[in-house]
Amino acid sequence: MNNLTLKIEEIQAISNGKHGDLFSVLGLQTVNVDGKEKLAVRVFRPDAKKVEFIPENGKSVALKRVSEDGLFEYIFPRRKNRVAYKLKVTPYDGDVYTIEDAYRFGPQLSDYDLQLWGEGNHHYAYKWMGAHLKTIDGVEGTHFVVCAPSAARVSVIGSFNNWDGRIHGMRFYPDQGVWETFIPHVAKGDFYKFEVKAHPDQAPMKKADPYGRFSELRPGTASKIWTDSYNWGDESWIENRPDVQHHDRPVSIYEIHAGSWKRKVGEDPGFLSYRELADELVPYLDEMGFTHVELMPIAEHPYDPSWGYQITGYFAPTSRFGNPEDLKYFIDKCHQANIGVIIDWVPAHFTKDDHGLRRFDGTALYEHEDPRLGEHKDWGTNIFNFGRTEVKNFLISNAIFWIEEFHIDGLRVDAVASMLYLDYSREDGDWLPNEYGGRENLEAIYFLRRFNDVVHEYFPGVLTFAEESTSWQGVSRPTSSGGLGFDFKWNMGWMNDTLDYMEKDPIYRKYHQDQLSFSLIYAFSEQFILPLSHDEVVHMKKSLLSKMPGDDWQKFANLRLLYTYMFGHPGKKLLFMGNEFAQWSEWTEQHSIDWHLLQWENHKGVQNLVKDLNRIYKDEHSMHEVDFKWEGFEWIDISDADNSMLSFIRKGKNPDDYLVFLLNFTPTLHKEYKFGVPEACEYEVVLNSDSEFYGGSNAGPGVIEGRDGAWHSQPANITVTVPPLAGLILRPKK
Repeated sequence: MNNLTLKIEEIQAISNGKHGDLFSVLGLQTVNVDGKEKLAVRVFRPDAKKVEFIPENGKSVALKRVSEDGLFEYIFPRRKNRVAYKLKVTPYDGDVYTIEDAYRFGPQLSDYDLQLWGEGNHHYAYKWMGAHLKTIDGVEGTHFVVCAPSAARVSVIGSFNNWDGRIHGMRFYPDQGVWETFIPHVAKGDFYKFEVKAHPDQAPMKKADPYGRFSELRPGTASKIWTDSYNWGDESWIENRPDVQHHDRPVSIYEIHAGSWKRKVGEDPGFLSYRELADELVPYLDEMGFTHVELMPIAEHPYDPSWGYQITGYFAPTSRFGNPEDLKYFIDKCHQANIGVIIDWVPAHFTKDDHGLRRFDGTALYEHEDPRLGEHKDWGTNIFNFGRTEVKNFLISNAIFWIEEFHIDGLRVDAVASMLYLDYSREDGDWLPNEYGGRENLEAIYFLRRFNDVVHEYFPGVLTFAEESTSWQGVSRPTSSGGLGFDFKWNMGWMNDTLDYMEKDPIYRKYHQDQLSFSLIYAFSEQFILPLSHDEVVHMKKSLLSKMPGDDWQKFANLRLLYTYMFGHPGKKLLFMGNEFAQWSEWTEQHSIDWHLLQWENHKGVQNLVKDLNRIYKDEHSMHEVDFKWEGFEWIDISDADNSMLSFIRKGKNPDDYLVFLLNFTPTLHKEYKFGVPEACEYEVVLNSDSEFYGGSNAGPGVIEGRDGAWHSQPANITVTVPPLAGLILRPKK
């Protein structure tokens, strides 16, 4: 065969998939023939028996075969100007087809996008990175952009080119490390990957699109071209969100795992779709009185037992439950029912699966090269390198993506402690200090502050939550005063102390009264969420009900008491699914929570209690208005450890707006127990966790008359019958 204008080395590089700049050799090219400049067209089609060049105006010509592998070329004898054209391909097998040539389209990236990207300040990178349907010069197709600065060659592969990485090579921008190409005819629903060669002589890697909007259903790992134009109906919610999601408003969160909240009987795996979740979960949330639902990670992940915390597709809602438009439908229905939607967001680490981010271009592009910085041994994952501009662009634009595109109302940031400390879960000698010799991850701290600043600047009213388990100062303080800028921090200390106390036999609780009172020493140092989350009911920790001591009656009574105490304690609330009706067994992602338990009155009673606690929490300003200052809380008595009795007052902004909480952590009935109260008036029982409606013994007071006379440092007092293992909420009747 004739190699008309190319060296044999270049022809072989094209055929062998080693050529890193196909735009310099394919399509219309200026070539030198016998010392004269000529216009040539080159095409590489391994399936082609014959290829014809069909110009927009003019006569078609047949290209000459240059190599057996499918490289064709034609040198125009007189044509000087470039022209729009198509290719008519006669394959060895199948029908003749006509296509647009991807190599006739020029660069599509703007200097502005490239500049922001290079700076690490592109907060909307998802709008041009990845795969986007476009029409260029009247031709419909898909524009692809990917970051791979150290790659020798990057191609787009898919069903549209028989997954052959030699056909659609990408154009490289070396200053920014990105590759791009426009491929005509690639349409919504087509599967694709990026084929990345780290070195011309190394085998190519097949990578899912880091910015892909939709993914193939596992175990498939390809990305999927996606676009939609969902018609939202939540304008009122979005407009009022800054007022609804305020720190002095109620926040009661129902945490769910979408794959196991409820499943279809007789089907495997029987997942409810996003739309079915909307139809079943939203009315349940409304009935139960929760203000928010929190979804454990719903970004694409390959392994079900990871619960979504080991992600491969940060911009792709998992295809397990439907497509992205279906998820928008679910969120829309939540908003129309005045329920906010929070998602778990995982910027700390990512999975090592070969098709994911790990060593994306043959180097540690998203992680660290040194495993002492870049590897979580506990979780078998890689840690993001927060100092890289590519990572900052990727993660901050991902946060913006979920809020902008899916109207998400809050991001709960997973594993913040692992981001803050370089020695997190590491032995001596297995970690590297920062430039000052300390253990703080300075780049991660900067990233978290920047993330919070950007989210709050762009989306007033959207909330950020830190799952942070250490004593780091200022997690929920503004970045302007040295904090990390989160709206809320999970109160892991309260959770651990409270559950440890509640698991003790009541006979020993008098020795541990401080476990309940200690949390008030630091309760206002941060803006806290009180979490009873999925982490507390897995891995042999037992369900909340099973943690409780005593016989069955006492277990249920203890759980009702725990919830009453939780709702009275300062801080917003979070409860994991199944806890609201006292599930016996630990949670597992493998099947639905145990809805059948609701046929039993004691389980139904706990559910009724949670429902009423949510209602009171929302209705009574004193329960939520002043959650983060001493002005909203006052102890009545914490000194009666012998009776394991606690009493306190919750206060609203209005001095006349308060509730009295009386909590008995022993199975002893106290018929005449004297408490101090703020005033000598009649008090009504707002809630008695021992009510028979909740499965209790129905002990407790009726009308309560306050009397003058100081007691417990209060100006008045009451004498009350306090039920066993129960909590009372009293309100002054005026």
